[in-house]
Amino acid sequence: SLSTKLQEPRLLHFSLLDKAMAVEVDVQGKTRSYSAEDSHLVIIVGKRLQRIPLYDVVSADFNREVKSLELGYVTRRKKSGPLLFIRVKGQVKGSEDEAAEFSTTLLEKAYEGVKRNRRLKVLINPNGGVGKAVPLFKLSVEPVLRAAGCSLDIVHTKGHGDAFDIAKNLPLDEFDALLTVSGDGLIHEVLNGFGKHPKPKKALAIPVAPVPAGSGNGLSLNLLGIEDGFDPVAAALNAVKGKPMSIDIFSITQNGETSLSFMSQALGLMADLDLGTEHLRWMGDTRFFYGFLRGLIKFKSCALELSYKIAEEDKNTMFNTLKARREGTRPNYTPPAEDLGDVALPKPRYSSTDNDGWTTFDKPSLFIYAGQGPYVGRDFMAFPVSLPDDGLIDIFVQAKSTRGDAIAMMDEAPRGGIYWNENCHYIKAHAYRIRPLSKRGSLSVDGERYPFEEFQVEVIPKLATLLSPYGCYAAEFKRQES
Repeated sequence: SLSTKLQEPRLLHFSLLDKAMAVEVDVQGKTRSYSAEDSHLVIIVGKRLQRIPLYDVVSADFNREVKSLELGYVTRRKKSGPLLFIRVKGQVKGSEDEAAEFSTTLLEKAYEGVKRNRRLKVLINPNGGVGKAVPLFKLSVEPVLRAAGCSLDIVHTKGHGDAFDIAKNLPLDEFDALLTVSGDGLIHEVLNGFGKHPKPKKALAIPVAPVPAGSGNGLSLNLLGIEDGFDPVAAALNAVKGKPMSIDIFSITQNGETSLSFMSQALGLMADLDLGTEHLRWMGDTRFFYGFLRGLIKFKSCALELSYKIAEEDKNTMFNTLKARREGTRPNYTPPAEDLGDVALPKPRYSSTDNDGWTTFDKPSLFIYAGQGPYVGRDFMAFPVSLPDDGLIDIFVQAKSTRGDAIAMMDEAPRGGIYWNENCHYIKAHAYRIRPLSKRGSLSVDGERYPFEEFQVEVIPKLATLLSPYGCYAAEFKRQES
């Protein structure tokens, strides 16, 4: 195969049922037949048959007193349409004992390997992205979480830094996961807050699950895939059914201060198009395309010196490593030690004056992008061979060419084809540093504005935890055909 295919989580998580079970219910005068076969809930109404993967089954409740059965599940009306949460209640026609057994067994299999009734801390940014986070959560996300029996502690953030303070002081033993209903900026705040927690390693072991309500939603795209990355119901299902996935995180040192980055650091054109369009958040992710076109008009080079501690730069080798990892489908999670106590975060390994084994790149470039997770936005797969826990940071340097080349390059950006372009210098590194050669410029870290000054980044392996339906990043990437 020339591509890195994903295994469908809806069919991956569940063992076969020991025996076929079936129950009939009356819903508004129509008979619905439910059966649980293999890894699906099968629904028959008249001549129509529907197969719901067990991953998509959220709830099953049999009430013996009134002999009713209510099922909750996620499905699509159309093959390429959004996910919808459906709840159907009907009167059981047959044996109460069989209905009770059906309901119990269906739920056991639907949540196989997953803790039920999760305790969730939910942070909602009312002003994130296009400003629809509150109704989006209320209408599309909360019904799924409630049906799944989750207990919710919901907080509406009041401004920048609020999520940081909440995460920094979070009572860790009271929650199984933390949901962010916003864009990537809120996740940046949360992880940095965890990093300043009295027990930072234990805090960073709390799984984070994003609900996409921002402009870019890069992390959600990376966890849920291009089809579901902007779908709040898919995100709610991940909060309920997703499994913990360890990820590397990046330590950024600038002017003696250290902060954490989970996704990307951008300079040059890509930083300008992000930070320069913040006033256009109402446009959603369309603002990034507008910013790219505006940047092409100026078409200026980065005045930067990049130095890095290289691990790999052969593109075929990096692609083959990704492909082998996908085919292995090994679980990407190591449970943390029971008592992480007051374990502090590791100190930086490399000093700013350490040049032994470092390579310097100082050719004219349009932008420098570093990070992890294939997608930085719906239209740009910047790091197609990124792995969540290889202990390395992916660095993408786009050499300065022509405007025509840049436009053609961006045509391939949504599928990651830009990776194979000869003007794309792609490196996996243990660490890197940037020295600005001019006073004017932009530095974007996870979409947040940082001072345009010298800084150094290194990897802290497997420090943070996310909830994931796949156990890997959800992006398919093809080898360049010769």
